[in-house]
Amino acid sequence: MSVIIAPSILSADFANIQRDTEMINQSNADWFHVDIMDGMFVPNISFGFPVVKAIKKHATKPLDVHLMIVDPDRYLNDFKQAGADILTVHIEACTHLHRTISAIKDMGMKAGVALNPHTSVGLLKDIITDLDLVCLMSVNPGFGGQKFIENTYSKTTELKELIIQKNSSARIEIDGGVNQANAGKLMASGADVLVAGNFVFSSDNPSETIAILKQTVAHTL
Repeated sequence: MSVIIAPSILSADFANIQRDTEMINQSNADWFHVDIMDGMFVPNISFGFPVVKAIKKHATKPLDVHLMIVDPDRYLNDFKQAGADILTVHIEACTHLHRTISAIKDMGMKAGVALNPHTSVGLLKDIITDLDLVCLMSVNPGFGGQKFIENTYSKTTELKELIIQKNSSARIEIDGGVNQANAGKLMASGADVLVAGNFVFSSDNPSETIAILKQTVAHTL
């Protein structure tokens, strides 16, 4: 399975969102990663349905939508209508996780679950076979540009072992502080999808940076 690179649109230039969307379209990236924050589950507010729809209008690659919101069940269909191809909810925000995952799949989207840095992957053992994606937060969610949490490597390995043990097809996504220095080690630990925001969009040539990241992890496969 080849690595999937998913640039985080949260770090893009919102005044030039179409330009940055086209850049991702034409780059070696595979997905768009779209972070939704409500100012309650995390101490930050990002964009909502209109921006997701605007990105979808121009995007030629799947939209990987990450909900960092309380009570996400209220908005599953809204994000489907806005254009989400993959919809990820936080385990910490879902009272009835299996019901939420089932609802996402019934709407025709891929279903993912995100875990905060302090949350054990062992909590997924009863649902891992129902998931398409597990997003491990490698920073505390809410803001871009944070320092990568080193414990993520062992957590990724533990999750990979659980996926193999349960014969699950879930992909492992790493979100937060991903860069050229840690990408290879993350892939060697078992990651399948790398979300890169600040590393890509703060560079002088984001498209080239995506290509370099892709090449870096390709050498570890």
